[in-house]
Amino acid sequence: MDKIVVQTEDFDLTTEVAHTRSNNPQIGAIVSFIGTVRDLHPGSISSMTLEHYPEMTEKSLKSIVTEARERWDLQNITIIHRIGKLKVNDQIVLVVTTSKHRQAAFESCHFIMDYLKTDAPFWKKESTEQKEEWVESRESDDEQKKRWQS
Repeated sequence: MDKIVVQTEDFDLTTEVAHTRSNNPQIGAIVSFIGTVRDLHPGSISSMTLEHYPEMTEKSLKSIVTEARERWDLQNITIIHRIGKLKVNDQIVLVVTTSKHRQAAFESCHFIMDYLKTDAPFWKKESTEQKEEWVESRESDDEQKKRWQS
């Protein structure tokens, strides 16, 4: 059973892996990824605010999961993406993929994250003591996504 959630609350990896696993005897591999708020120049970022357009976001996340399922033989998938005001080191996103074999679990988790970074309509605003600034998409994220398009 897939779980796709956008929420303000934090999440717990152990709880979410247990849910994704759901005592399915077909699962031989579980891969997870957690993205966090980082401060590349310590002390410069005080917070990050994530916003989204709910209808577009839900459609986009479902589409990413559907495409992952078309590419790999997967069991269960969990995507949790947080919105709202977050501090440095707070968790932003969780992706958990399960499959019969490790390669499908690893590749699909990587694929989902690459597509979340480029296709999911989330907007990030970083706040410092001096200003607030919207985070632009990075060319490197688009390059990562391209490797899945061949």
